[in-house]
Amino acid sequence: MNKTILATGLLFGMLAVVLGAFGAHALKKALTPEALNTFETGVKYQMYHALFLLVLSVITIVPENTKKVVFYLIVIGMILFSFSIYLLATNKLTGVDFRKIGFITPIGGTLLILGWGYLLFSLLFKK
Repeated sequence: MNKTILATGLLFGMLAVVLGAFGAHALKKALTPEALNTFETGVKYQMYHALFLLVLSVITIVPENTKKVVFYLIVIGMILFSFSIYLLATNKLTGVDFRKIGFITPIGGTLLILGWGYLLFSLLFKK
């Protein structure tokens, strides 16, 4: 499981760098400053949680079953949160109205919070 968590963290970290560069260069003139700021928020949270996964993969005090639950909460949360933000920020560049999926963003954020909380709970209260 540790190798999977590490590889996933590396993949999402790499994608965050690529998407950050894409936003800073390719989207800079195509998006409003507000939309670009929104896009950058998605990149930041993706990178934060990619780093979180890297740390999670090497922590030995956390049981494997806890790591597995936290891993899935963080990955699903990151995809729902950051990728819905990317779509919402670039909404005007496509012919698709992504505002209809706006409800996904807070679900993703909630899963991210649950991932952090589950890890905290596990460390504080489980033997």
